[in-house]
Amino acid sequence: MEKTAIITGASSGIGFALADVFARHEHDLVLVARDAERLDAAKAQIEGKYGIMAHVIAADLRKPFAPAEIFQATQSAGVQIDVLVNNAGFAEYGPFHEADRERQLDTIALNITALTALCHLFLQPMIRRRAGKILNVASTAAFQPGPLMGVYYASKSYVLSFSEAIRNELSPLGIDITVLCPGPTKTEFFEKQPKLLDSRLLSGGTMSAEDVAEIGYKGLMQGKAVVIPGARNKVLAWSTRLAPRSLLVKISRWTLEQRKKSEG
Repeated sequence: MEKTAIITGASSGIGFALADVFARHEHDLVLVARDAERLDAAKAQIEGKYGIMAHVIAADLRKPFAPAEIFQATQSAGVQIDVLVNNAGFAEYGPFHEADRERQLDTIALNITALTALCHLFLQPMIRRRAGKILNVASTAAFQPGPLMGVYYASKSYVLSFSEAIRNELSPLGIDITVLCPGPTKTEFFEKQPKLLDSRLLSGGTMSAEDVAEIGYKGLMQGKAVVIPGARNKVLAWSTRLAPRSLLVKISRWTLEQRKKSEG
């Protein structure tokens, strides 16, 4: 029986790379993003490459009604979702008190609220079937506080904690939950925030979206709880659990400041 995966933020970056991996493994797709034109291009490319069927839903997940509309669209089309991939994300760089308030709230709406709503909506039919998988994309940022990107880091900490919690709840019901925590990845996210990527600190430390997606897909299929792509990222992520929080926050800020200085 063919399976279908729904992927948010699917028009570029890790989302598009995940769509490619799922299609290569014979999953039909529902691709979700804001830009309808780019979604159509992604659909044509993936369908032509793998011969699977892809639906597209153009939606702005920052809007409170978007998750329910996406769920209803799949229900109306008679599409059974076997895998939910919450990949869409957003971030702002700079001191919190200087940042645009609405942009910070958009980060919470997309990274936390929409992800939570989509999980709750799509879990209901999965639980009735006692089968299904969810892949929530967090970040290595989830393992520490992040001055200068405080809302983003906190939102990814939520994704990690939330995913681990519901995994425990849902495992007896036949549902697998995996949280993917990539480090710096070569995507449009960093193209829009070049000060975070153009850094000696990240020299050799970035991964391709394709590699991250492949590792994330394998981890999901193997039923892993937390997937951290790359040995360097694993060491950095897990080492944060040994450091005092007061020291950790200072190191995190220093790291981001050094990235900013390296730009100039």
